[in-house]
Amino acid sequence: MATVAELKAVLRDTLEKKGVLGHLKARIRAEVFNALDDDREPRPALSHENLLINELIREYLEFNKYKYTASVLMADDHLRKERGKSADAEDLRVSPAVKR
Repeated sequence: MATVAELKAVLRDTLEKKGVLGHLKARIRAEVFNALDDDREPRPALSHENLLINELIREYLEFNKYKYTASVLMADDHLRKERGKSADAEDLRVSPAVKR
């Protein structure tokens, strides 16, 4: 019969292999930062240029499979989600020819 420690180790390995553990850690980090964020101090308005920069960073992270880091950025990038804005290749003035 397996010990509790052995079962924990197998469970942890399984969650790591599936990518679930990393996603959960990133989500917890994002929620901690959201909880610590002071809502009383308003954030500066997000300019169109900064929106594009944020979108380029997100694209870079996702292209390079930094999905956990990208999920933290998305959780922190609340203004874009609230406004329903998104940047596309035309906004960025780049060619959409990069294949994923």
